[in-house]
Amino acid sequence: MNAVEGGAIELYWLPLGAGGWFVRFNGRVYEALQALRDRRPTLDLFHTALVVTVPEGRFVVENAWPIPDSDGSARGSVVEGPVFDVRLGRLRSFRYEVRCWRDGTIADIAYAVDSPQRVCDDESQARAVLELVESVPPLIWGRPVSGSSEMWNSNSVIAWLLTRACVDMDTISAPPHGRAPGWLTGITLARVALTPENRLT
Repeated sequence: MNAVEGGAIELYWLPLGAGGWFVRFNGRVYEALQALRDRRPTLDLFHTALVVTVPEGRFVVENAWPIPDSDGSARGSVVEGPVFDVRLGRLRSFRYEVRCWRDGTIADIAYAVDSPQRVCDDESQARAVLELVESVPPLIWGRPVSGSSEMWNSNSVIAWLLTRACVDMDTISAPPHGRAPGWLTGITLARVALTPENRLT
């Protein structure tokens, strides 16, 4: 897509665990078990993040865990949620944060694949994403969501935001031989919430 004056949304595909062995190793184990269960080849796993541009500036929108320190405002943190269990979420190391970070940075962006992917050139949709960030449901990270076979995680947050902002999700796909666990969970939850009888406020 060509840039359009006013607003844009760019999606980044970041290999899970890029820049560190622990998350990458656990991701590979998780994907091997999922592939065995589903009787399919293993795929590369990706974490997603957004760069949203409006006339006022550029914003990084991302879900991060663990939370590095208590100064969330310095990173544009607007939502926090528990990881694995509500009780564990009392500890900062078991909470995630959703950021809307003006002039922010994306960790490990140097490892991004097929990125950035321009998914929107509409200022109203770009603004909608920024306005919706504070409404992201703080569901338990790593737990399945009713109506979906996958867990709620960082990809769910990004997919939820894009779906709620009415971005055409059918035009978005992971890089070849890759997938983003939790992506469909975000879409599913957002579409349920968008129905007239069950709308999130």
